[in-house]
Amino acid sequence: MDKITSPAEFQVSIQSPRLTVAVFKADWCSDCKFIDPFMPELEQKYNDRLTLVEVDVDAVGDVSQEQNILGIPSFVAYTDGRELVRFVNKLRKSREEIESFLDRALEVYLTIHK
Repeated sequence: MDKITSPAEFQVSIQSPRLTVAVFKADWCSDCKFIDPFMPELEQKYNDRLTLVEVDVDAVGDVSQEQNILGIPSFVAYTDGRELVRFVNKLRKSREEIESFLDRALEVYLTIHK
């Protein structure tokens, strides 16, 4: 997963016509560490259909605030600079919940890009 560490990198990543899912995280976040072991497998599973990028909330300045990220980890799907769907809550996220969100993001994306 590419790491986004600046507002400019974030803007470039979400402008892609490909479905891009930003995973907002931080090194100090215990719920973020909880998802780390299985995220590479999920990235591999969805690699041909979407791009996952890791956004370090401490490094990207006001981006988290601009994107209304209130808790981490948070997942937000973008294409062509537009937000499609988000999975944001303060609860720990399971692998199944993340997969379900990625499937939903793909459904929304495919309705737009037919």
